[in-house]
Amino acid sequence: MKTILNPNPENWESLCKRPVFDRIGLEKIVSSILRKVKNDGDRALFDLSENLDGAVMNSLRVPESEITGSAKIIPQNLRNAISVAMVNIEKFHRAQLINEKPVETTKGVKCWRKSIPINKVGLYIPGGTAPLFSTVLMLAVPAKIAGCTKIILCTPPDKNGNINPLILYAAFVSGVTDIFKIGGAQAIAAMAYGTESVPKVDKIFGPGNQYVTKAKEMVQLDGIPIDIPAGPSEVLVIADRNSDPSFIASDLLSQAEHGTDSQVILVTDSQELSDYVKEETYKQLKQLRRKDIAAIALENSLLIVLSSLEQCVEFSNLFAPEHLIISTTDPLFLAEKVLNAGSVFLGKYSCESAGDYASGTNHTLPTSGYAKSFSGVSTESFMKKITFQEVSPEGLNNLGPVIEQLAEAELLHGHKNAVTIRLKSLENARFQ
Repeated sequence: MKTILNPNPENWESLCKRPVFDRIGLEKIVSSILRKVKNDGDRALFDLSENLDGAVMNSLRVPESEITGSAKIIPQNLRNAISVAMVNIEKFHRAQLINEKPVETTKGVKCWRKSIPINKVGLYIPGGTAPLFSTVLMLAVPAKIAGCTKIILCTPPDKNGNINPLILYAAFVSGVTDIFKIGGAQAIAAMAYGTESVPKVDKIFGPGNQYVTKAKEMVQLDGIPIDIPAGPSEVLVIADRNSDPSFIASDLLSQAEHGTDSQVILVTDSQELSDYVKEETYKQLKQLRRKDIAAIALENSLLIVLSSLEQCVEFSNLFAPEHLIISTTDPLFLAEKVLNAGSVFLGKYSCESAGDYASGTNHTLPTSGYAKSFSGVSTESFMKKITFQEVSPEGLNNLGPVIEQLAEAELLHGHKNAVTIRLKSLENARFQ
């Protein structure tokens, strides 16, 4: 971990840069995969699974018996923990359902919005080095609350063509309708374009590696919406001299263990705390099972000492972290100054792990600075809003002349005439 003391604000932008991949080579590889799946369907998926994942399979769909049977493999105490997490996620996301009331914008003119669930959604769940069954809950629960008819899930199989039972169980209890043994960019292609086995979906959700992320970016060009731009996991911690170094070190490592490209940052007004955190981080690192992964991530991570907590918040807003932990004496005071962040954790006991698993908030969040303009996944992410308006005769008499003037000014006489002909009709009716 690199310590940076009082960097000049002019250099902050460079400190906020994320790791950069070879996008040209990446795009070429992903483009080839997308094209194969689009042209050859299931046959391409079988070939890619064998060539890229080393899995030889005779079926892409996970049978229902295998899904329901997963419950027998999961210990009861873990099933109970999953149930608690799911209940909290459901409470938080169900509260996001809002029935908007009609608004009378002008006397006789009523406007309103109605939320409609997206019909078919596709969820991508990484397999990789950790079975992210928590992400199944974070995506499937709000999709079910929103009312999506079809909830498709794709996740990579192991070398034997099997799916981790925890992912199957989480999918089973959270309302997923179809599960497929497909990973990587080919899974995104299957859901985007559809194959003989995999239905074409209306929107794609879920995190993944650089190939998955690039595939999601590229299918957007073919008109397939995605949830949010996503990259490697990241956390930024703001702390003062009264913070607990062991707590902060554990938060930094909880993100560093996600992957070698994860980025963790401490921003503080205390060099003494920074030194303690650095020492404690490497001490705790030795105890992690995934210490080799976390150690590489720490090489690209920063400990930044600034002159004040206000500057710390300014830097955080520029960085726009996926996760922001404010571990200070008065976290609520600094929280009011937060402008850009995916999810914020307030106080020394609000560890980022709470949001990742069971507090109820969603952990599918914008990374790579996209928190400046994107929100995390919510119930609304699985819905679309349709606007309605109803204009009565009184409303047209009140608003019609305004519309005529605006249409005339834009030289759109057909627009103007659609109003004029109705106004004349109402006028004629009054004299009959």
